[in-house]
Amino acid sequence: MNRFRSLARNHDFTVLWTAQTASELGSRMSLFVFPLLVYAMTGSAWLAAAAEAAHLLGYVGALLPAGVLADRVDRRRLMCRAAAAGLLLHGSLVAAAAVGVLTVGHLLGVALLGGAVAGAFGPAEMSAVRAVVPRDDLPTALAQHQARQHLAGLIGGPVGGALYSVSRWLPFAVDTVTYAVSLVLLRRIRADLSAPPRTGPARRRGRDLLDGWSAIRRSPLLRVLMVWSASTNLVVNALFFVAVLRLLAGGVPAVQIGLVEGFAGVCGIVGAVLAPALVERVPTGRLTIAVAWSVLPLVVPMALWNHPVAVAVALGATVLLNPAGNAGISAYRMTVTPPELQGRVQATSQFVSMSMMPLAPVVAGAALTGLGGAAAVLLLGGVAGAVALLPTLSPTVRSVPRPAVWREAPAPAGLTVAAGG
Repeated sequence: MNRFRSLARNHDFTVLWTAQTASELGSRMSLFVFPLLVYAMTGSAWLAAAAEAAHLLGYVGALLPAGVLADRVDRRRLMCRAAAAGLLLHGSLVAAAAVGVLTVGHLLGVALLGGAVAGAFGPAEMSAVRAVVPRDDLPTALAQHQARQHLAGLIGGPVGGALYSVSRWLPFAVDTVTYAVSLVLLRRIRADLSAPPRTGPARRRGRDLLDGWSAIRRSPLLRVLMVWSASTNLVVNALFFVAVLRLLAGGVPAVQIGLVEGFAGVCGIVGAVLAPALVERVPTGRLTIAVAWSVLPLVVPMALWNHPVAVAVALGATVLLNPAGNAGISAYRMTVTPPELQGRVQATSQFVSMSMMPLAPVVAGAALTGLGGAAAVLLLGGVAGAVALLPTLSPTVRSVPRPAVWREAPAPAGLTVAAGG
């Protein structure tokens, strides 16, 4: 509770968190509505799916250049420009709809560029968090970041759907307002968020793109975390895609499947509230390993019972521990990464992790078609266990202590990331 109070008194973090909470809620509404509107205009499921794919493509494509910018320019200015771009993009949809000239190409273009805006904002925001939050409060700050994401995911879709039922353009109008709110709040940040001093000679920007990869390659801890994060995102998401598809094939009503996802969102918020206490009490390495194995005990019940309760319990239990694991190990990664590499290391890790996500439905569909429901769940559960061995067998992950220890000595031998720029 003391950590929450400390953050509540931190003006710059409160402003940053509030700004992005508003923007993320609006973005989740728009993302929910994009495929609905495209399908309504065209009747094409393929084009509806293309709207979400365009957003993801824009997001992933912007990450690496955004990481360089986050380490080279003023982070507040970069975030403000991203918010202004989002305002203009979604405002253009409202204007086009108001005069009756909204087209599918316009929607897909905004989805693509909106993803790029989100990708540009992310590394700058994480670098800003590291700059405005004291090291002692980093795990709590990142737990609140997780809570924000789960909250937006929980209510963004229903609110977007309700607004869409009133008028097709209304969700985009509200999203435009949230970008405006974000822009106003970001301008109130008082801290100096200018780029950290560069070390070494000036380099070509193309080489800067590779510095995040080089930094991760030199650090055993960061290498394991990047590979594990990407692999577990792919396998666990594929596992739950299989579970949802089985429910659909079994005739489970859509409303019950929606409740499964809603239950997971609630568990994520509860986990984010509990995260600071868990991070303080459990060694960070052990907590990360516990998260890696958390889905395994629930695979067999999920394979045996094709029921929404079984899937809800499995998904909720996995999500419950996730905020604490993410907050702890992400705070430690921020602590051992030099300030001049924060943006690029964050962007590179996220780029690799997000690049695997589009494969999850493909893997799920192939496993379900080739093996059937229960066997697909068990196979993917076995793969999840193999992936969990990555952090479990890593001495650098196992040895990460509680924050009370690593705050005093944040960079043990072999973990410091050498600056490449």
